[in-house]
Amino acid sequence: MKKLIIVTIFISTAIMALAQETITPEQYVAQYKNLAIREMRRMGVPAAITLAQGILETESGNSDLVKKSNNHFGIKCKNTWTAATVTHDDDALGECFRSYNSAEDSYRDHSNFLKGSLRYGFLFRYDVKDYKAWAYGLKKAGYATNPQYPSILIKHIEQYDLQQYTLMGADETLQFDDSLNEDDKINKSLISSANNPSSSQDIKNDSATETDVSNNLLTVNGSTCVYVRKGTSLLAIATKNNIALSKLLGYNELLEDGLLVKSQYVFLEKKSKTSDKDFYTAKGGESLYDIAQQCGIQMQYMLDYNHLWGNEDIATGVKIYLKPGLIPSKKEIILAPVQEPFATTKLHTVQVNEGLYTIARKYNVTVQELKQWNKLSTNTVNVGQQLIVSK
Repeated sequence: MKKLIIVTIFISTAIMALAQETITPEQYVAQYKNLAIREMRRMGVPAAITLAQGILETESGNSDLVKKSNNHFGIKCKNTWTAATVTHDDDALGECFRSYNSAEDSYRDHSNFLKGSLRYGFLFRYDVKDYKAWAYGLKKAGYATNPQYPSILIKHIEQYDLQQYTLMGADETLQFDDSLNEDDKINKSLISSANNPSSSQDIKNDSATETDVSNNLLTVNGSTCVYVRKGTSLLAIATKNNIALSKLLGYNELLEDGLLVKSQYVFLEKKSKTSDKDFYTAKGGESLYDIAQQCGIQMQYMLDYNHLWGNEDIATGVKIYLKPGLIPSKKEIILAPVQEPFATTKLHTVQVNEGLYTIARKYNVTVQELKQWNKLSTNTVNVGQQLIVSK
């Protein structure tokens, strides 16, 4: 009898301890709502969406992953992550996930992850208060594989009244819409060059001096820009043209200051959403960003028109459409690698945000085949790495 009493007490104590360790969704929200509001004000991700994702991805703060890594949003390592990591069984065994020192670091990286990735760029054109558009947009961009992902987020937002936290921060939130920055419009009477990129090709000569090119105001597709040599500081361009550096980066869809890695157009006001031309024919060796700058069009719109993510390889002769509704079908193959008539293998250069699964889907092969052909022991690949994608 005495033993039975002791066992019963032990079990009861264990159950009570387990219950105390379990966090409810309401407790999770109370603990992290201020972080969500702060990140909304900093980067524009709705606080309601952030909290709903946190509840779902961490099982309200109770998942094994969040306990051992402070990873509140299930963000995997990706190719560009160089900080601490942990392994966790998810879609596959022993997958690599990002690890953080604190929840604050996780919330901050989540905002940076969404705002800094081309595939999620279209989300920031939605109203920050439209949580349903954001929920379905995250699924469209491939944030999660669960087909019910948007419905679950919406249910959490409505069940736990998370929209109130979006409304709390809305008045001070950065609004990433096309009506901003009108005060930086350039006086068109100052522009002395032609109105399209082909008429100013004589400027595109790397032997010209930096002063020569950055003093010539041009218009490309109706937006004011300068053509600047490789190695020029973006801060120097902003200072010379009396524009805030942050706005210059935004106009040119760049994430940080630095030196230009190639000669290009640098826009001094927001680029257009469409072009007066139907399409651009790729010349080879160009990235999608290069084409967007060459055509003076906002890259995310161009990607939407062509059903692209932004990290695809572009073959010579491919048509990149510059208006909506022109591509015949989402299934149209416009990005097939250039075929070498005598090649026995095809090579692919790993781009930012690409993993083995993405590359395998692109070339209709399996991850295991890629690992076998390239003698890979793990699923990790690096940006710039060349992979055999066909035998």
